Amino acid sequence: MACLGAGYFSQFHYGSWARMDGVTLVGSCDSDLGRAEATGLPAFATLEAMLDATTPDLLDIILPPPAHAQAIRTALRAGIRWIICQKPFCLDLAEARQIVTEAEAAGATLIVHENFRFQPWYRAIKSELEAGRIGDVLNATFRLRPGDGQGPDAYLDRQPYFQKMPRFLIHETAVHWVDTFRYLFGPAHAVYADLRRINPTIAGEDAGHVIFDHGPVRALFDGNRHLDHVADNLRRTMGEAQIEGTAGVLTLLGDGSVTRRSFGAAHAVEVMLPDKWKGFGGDCVHALQSHVIRAMTDDTALENTARDYLDVIRVRDAIYASDHAGRKIQLEDM
Repeated sequence: MACLGAGYFSQFHYGSWARMDGVTLVGSCDSDLGRAEATGLPAFATLEAMLDATTPDLLDIILPPPAHAQAIRTALRAGIRWIICQKPFCLDLAEARQIVTEAEAAGATLIVHENFRFQPWYRAIKSELEAGRIGDVLNATFRLRPGDGQGPDAYLDRQPYFQKMPRFLIHETAVHWVDTFRYLFGPAHAVYADLRRINPTIAGEDAGHVIFDHGPVRALFDGNRHLDHVADNLRRTMGEAQIEGTAGVLTLLGDGSVTRRSFGAAHAVEVMLPDKWKGFGGDCVHALQSHVIRAMTDDTALENTARDYLDVIRVRDAIYASDHAGRKIQLEDM
């Protein structure tokens, strides 16, 4: 397989592929050839040149949204039939739909690299919910508190383009929980949003509240990139969560641990111990990429195909529409 993009976050992609049995990395492409060369792989300045020289089975696109459509079309013309593309997927819903249609017409499998649902604590929470251990779920809250949004230098050392994104908190970050809530509770039927911009250095919104209607479940995303939470690594979980049901409550802490307190009990029991992975997000990148390889080799079912991910984009757009209109937005209206 080959990778397109060698920016900051690509290190987690390359590191995962390199330790995966049965996978051979054959090339790295970046418009900055020096960054591609720094991966230690055969380096290319254009995607066309890399695909022609390496003919990979799988292309991993690790680029920002403005480059997604062109990269996918180039890969399809070259006959690539397995493609992973980073989120947020494409520029807008119309472009995403068109790209999905083109990929399907070419017989290609296109997966969005939405990795948060693969974080081990959400897998543990999903198992608890499916086992019915907290009864009927009624409420869920995630408090995003990464503490990285203060001051004029926010994000410059990691992902400087964050400062220039006209839509930031929801488009770049909260889509992780749009998808995670969908994974845990099923599709959203409506949203209500109140967004705001705190740091004048950032072009887009950097704080806000979104209420999701998932049928019997009301889920709240409470995001503020200026504030922190208790964690040795603020980017492990990026915040804290509670999921409350008629028979108990599940709590996720910043160390990646999950506990369950039964209804009426004074103390909680451990569901998952604190996470010890030193890299990003409980090694969720590796979990997602391994999931894709299993689908390629063993024909197992895929999560977050691009067709399926269109629903996340619809919800994202409804969030912005709700904030603009100052009212609840029904998803069937989008």
